Amino acid sequence: MLKIAMAQMKVSPGHPDVNTETMLRMIADAKAQDVDVIVFPEMCIPGYLLGDAWEQSAFLRDCESYGKDVIAAAQGIVVLFGNIAIDWEKKNNDGRVRKYNALFCAQDGKLVSPESMVYPFIIKTLLPNYREFDDTRHFFSLQKLARELGTTAERLLSPLTLDIRGQRYRVGGLLCEDGWSDDYSLTPLDVLNRHHDIDFFVNISASPYTLGKNDKRNRVFGAQAKAAHTPLFYVNNIGLQNNGKTIYTFDGSSTVYSATGRVVKVCPAYEEMLAVTDLDRIDAMSAAPQPPEPPIADIYRALSYGVREFLASIHMKKVVIGISGGIDSAVAAALYAKVLGPENLLLVNMPSVFNSETTKGLSAQLAKNLGCHYLIVPIQESVDLTKSQLESLPVKNLADGTEWHLSISSFVLENIQARDRSARVLAGAAAAFGGGFTCNANKAETTVGYSTLYGDQSGFLAALADLWKYQVYDLARYLNDTVYGREVVPQGIIDLVPSAELSSAQNVDEGKGDPIKYPYHDYLFRSFVERWQKATPEDLLAWYKEGTVEKNLGCAPGLVAKYFPTAKDFIADLERWWNLFSGMAIAKRIQAPPILAVSRRAYGFDHREAQDGPYYTRRYREMKKEMLGE
Repeated sequence: MLKIAMAQMKVSPGHPDVNTETMLRMIADAKAQDVDVIVFPEMCIPGYLLGDAWEQSAFLRDCESYGKDVIAAAQGIVVLFGNIAIDWEKKNNDGRVRKYNALFCAQDGKLVSPESMVYPFIIKTLLPNYREFDDTRHFFSLQKLARELGTTAERLLSPLTLDIRGQRYRVGGLLCEDGWSDDYSLTPLDVLNRHHDIDFFVNISASPYTLGKNDKRNRVFGAQAKAAHTPLFYVNNIGLQNNGKTIYTFDGSSTVYSATGRVVKVCPAYEEMLAVTDLDRIDAMSAAPQPPEPPIADIYRALSYGVREFLASIHMKKVVIGISGGIDSAVAAALYAKVLGPENLLLVNMPSVFNSETTKGLSAQLAKNLGCHYLIVPIQESVDLTKSQLESLPVKNLADGTEWHLSISSFVLENIQARDRSARVLAGAAAAFGGGFTCNANKAETTVGYSTLYGDQSGFLAALADLWKYQVYDLARYLNDTVYGREVVPQGIIDLVPSAELSSAQNVDEGKGDPIKYPYHDYLFRSFVERWQKATPEDLLAWYKEGTVEKNLGCAPGLVAKYFPTAKDFIADLERWWNLFSGMAIAKRIQAPPILAVSRRAYGFDHREAQDGPYYTRRYREMKKEMLGE
């Protein structure tokens, strides 16, 4: 019996000392359970998303040093782990020292070398350079090394051979992307399986959570194990890592696949654990139960874990939330109250003359339901003072002595209200309360910049900014029905028309609200961002001509005809939001707080963009002229 342990550990990015301490503890636990082989995740010593910390030689030397500690601990047990590997005599293409994303195997205090490799470690073959990944900036791939050596990656790919209690085992080692090879010309698992007799595969990963990703992985990796007729161990880490503007949870969900492709063991998401499996018994194991859950349950787990870990990482124990009686701030309050405890949460309602008694009452009801601290700070007096000062005080030209006066439009007054709430009240309240204040934006608002810079787009974290509006409503119902088991988000908030309440044109009691028609625009905006082939106005206009807009967007049928009676209306709406999405909204996103990612494409580093202004293709302009009869 060969006992293999998946070490699903929490990785602290940029802290090899902390990570190595965790690894040594888990190795000791594995030895106590008579484990033969323990497998750790990819880059488990340094962490993975580290930005340009990879360019610090002192940090690299530290990672090497801690790697030696792990190798030395491999006594009476085989340890497979991920770490940065450095060839100090060679350089990357950028002129910096040569670095490999590597899988190390240690036994009896020494490294076990792959059969055909020039180094005593396995090098990642496929380097992702999309979404949050930027591997080619820092690491040298096996494919590049093969070209440098005048050979092929297929010849260098080779297994690890282990001798354990007189029995020989051949291990096919893969690093994360090496298992996601559909869009590459080389499939490392197929190469290893074709040329070698593999007893089991390991895929060590640092794979961030996104909604639906685990289901896809089970299909892909299960099919690989079945095609190879060989068990596969997928080992992923937990924790929180970021690349500045975008923050990712790592859910673990380490998995064992049988030789028939079945999922036979899954580690619970976001839990550090040692999962031991007997290799010889895998094919006899029953399929692991995977109870069906609504997607929002998965999203809630990611958000609550991400918020908890982020607050811990910045040592923040108290939070202030500006609540308006709207759905976004209510859901944020319920989420933070569950993570921090209501005693560490201060909810602040900041009414102006445009806020209705309805929303003010719903804000108070929310605070009462949650048991949080509650503060009412009217802002009309300070808004009026700002308006009065700006309009009454002269603007002077000191060169020629002329004077003139600013005029505050209703639109500017809306922004003054939003900034007064955040920059003055919430920032001051947070400092006095001993915490920070949140940004409650959703993804639809973020997409088109429906927010005020230095106003409601301020805060230390935008926990909901990767959720479309319909997902925010789903989360509200899930919080009530499942998380709390009672109504904490008042039904009145869920039923209320979404509105910023910054002018009389947004009177909720009269059914007036935001210009965004969320049942349609959520899906329109999503097509700009989350489709693998991102949609443009040209695509939307072509779908409109075909009558397939709702089908391609995934929204409810009939919405186009309901909201846009004519082609002119459809085009005007499309251009309004496209101009904002690819114009001012980019500048706002650049200055927005960090976003907690849950989708296949979150804003920030995950969605790289330049401030180039909106563009319409030639075909779009031709179709527009044709449809408008111009």
